[in-house]
Amino acid sequence: MSGHISPIRSYLAIFGALMVGTVVTVGAAMTNLGALNFPVALAIAVTKATLVVLFFMHVKYSTNLTKTVVISSVIWLFIMLALTYNDYLTRSVLSYG
Repeated sequence: MSGHISPIRSYLAIFGALMVGTVVTVGAAMTNLGALNFPVALAIAVTKATLVVLFFMHVKYSTNLTKTVVISSVIWLFIMLALTYNDYLTRSVLSYG
């Protein structure tokens, strides 16, 4: 561990930001944004997840090795999602029967 001790005030600020994000998520879910529903929900979710990872999981104050592992796992997630999406999109092209 890096030995960094965060003040309670920063935890409360992040908690408040996450609660505001939750209210915004509920408001966005109840609002018809058309084609923007998914991008808006995804942006809110990524923002909230980033706050959790950086502050509650202490990645912001961790070593470079920890940051590298976190970034590598996110890149691996995108690779897996891209491969899954590619499979989903090509199913109609490769239908046998």
